[in-house]
Amino acid sequence: MPHKLETLEAQLLRLPGEERARLARTLLLSLDEESDEETERIWAAEAERRFQEIQRGEVTPIPSEEVFREARSRLR
Repeated sequence: MPHKLETLEAQLLRLPGEERARLARTLLLSLDEESDEETERIWAAEAERRFQEIQRGEVTPIPSEEVFREARSRLR
């Protein structure tokens, strides 16, 4: 059974791009309320979570060249 966060994430990713951008801005601004130490702890935990997903084979990393190529093509 998916975790609540995964379910919520899947739902939010179905929002139109403009709404996702607004939500992303809101979430990022909410992080400014945290202390630098807390922000660092949160990012370290996220990095560890992502690393473990890769180690378990749950996700496949995408080379940065491919990511940037895709981003540039979307901006055109």
